[in-house]
Amino acid sequence: MTATIKLAVFDCDGTLVDSQHSINACMREAFSAVGREAPPLEQVRRVVGLTLAQAITVLVDDEDAPVAEIAAAYSDAWTGMRVDSSLEEPLFEGMIDVLEKLQAAGWLLGVATGKSMRGLRSTLERHALDEFFHTLQTADRARGKPDPEMLHFAMQETGADAVDTVMIGDTTFDMEMARAAGVRAIGVSWGYHQPDDLRHAGASVVVDTMADLGRALHFAEETA
Repeated sequence: MTATIKLAVFDCDGTLVDSQHSINACMREAFSAVGREAPPLEQVRRVVGLTLAQAITVLVDDEDAPVAEIAAAYSDAWTGMRVDSSLEEPLFEGMIDVLEKLQAAGWLLGVATGKSMRGLRSTLERHALDEFFHTLQTADRARGKPDPEMLHFAMQETGADAVDTVMIGDTTFDMEMARAAGVRAIGVSWGYHQPDDLRHAGASVVVDTMADLGRALHFAEETA
């Protein structure tokens, strides 16, 4: 009898790491580069999880805006911060313990993020997370959230079925992607979207602590 493959897919920004300050700093620099007023932090938080081009399009709300130019300036700013070591994206406390316990329990782990593959690998390497993940899905290799393609690719790559797959994220885009892919969605409240918004977008549960996340995943394991 073939063993069930259990797959837990994590979002990156706002779920694994807290990158909001660096994202906002780069967005301010990018808008300044084209002579535009930068959007407030709360608006930037709302678009974290989308592809860079999608996020900027939402923020400018102007079909004549130089989206590609702003995106290029953002990428340059992010690269500059990474080179001069000013990039801030600390790992959320307790996340390593969660990943280790899931791995020990036989789960396969993945990431689905609006980052590029280069950006994601840089983040994982910075926190020595490479060893945990069996599948990495990024917006430069699949359609961005909330399209379900990244989750479809993750399941194909690992051999997991939708009923045995869980998406863990902090934004409504993560929840909508999970719902579109037919997998269970778990929201985390320590990220960038409000818990009620996560529930309305399809989260089966929203957790407040790493301990709560562990319990939610144990429940998912027993009821899959």
